Amino acid sequence: MPAGSITQAVDNIINTPPIVSSQKLNIENSDLLVVNDATSQKLEDEKIKADAIDSYFKAHDMPLEGMGMKMVLEAEKNDIDWRLLPAIAVRESTGGKFDCKKVENNAFGWGSCKIGFKSTEEAIETVARNLGGNNPKTEMHYDNKTTKQILRAYNPPSVVPKYAQQVMSIMDAIGKADTAPVVTTPATT
Repeated sequence: MPAGSITQAVDNIINTPPIVSSQKLNIENSDLLVVNDATSQKLEDEKIKADAIDSYFKAHDMPLEGMGMKMVLEAEKNDIDWRLLPAIAVRESTGGKFDCKKVENNAFGWGSCKIGFKSTEEAIETVARNLGGNNPKTEMHYDNKTTKQILRAYNPPSVVPKYAQQVMSIMDAIGKADTAPVVTTPATT
């Protein structure tokens, strides 16, 4: 074996780790960019939904304007349609204009207006958690249900015959169910 070949082989061995390391770093950075893109897209989607809710409340001069992002985040956390909470609030209290009179911070008519909350945020959290089937005391009514089934449990047709249709109509007026643009991920090589 010529001496030049050994020197060249040693050179290759010494210089290879930085190249491999650089390639690995590029792959990791590429994965990080995909994660950042997905996170950025999720935040943009949440903002679009929150803006749609707040715009609806503003256009109708409703006090719950500004609660859009809280409603979106709680809907996501509890796996319910992002338009459900604001639509119920519109149907029950005209978006907070006519909250329950005997209790505080209940724009949702929750508990037949017998349950009050420390804040609007607490009301949003509580109602979302229950409608998502995440409260052991009420999960039998709401867990694993469609939006229409949730609404029929929330206010049965025997009490308000067209309640589900009314709320779903408001949901449609607030926005489309899926406002998120299509996310494409780069092809892996």
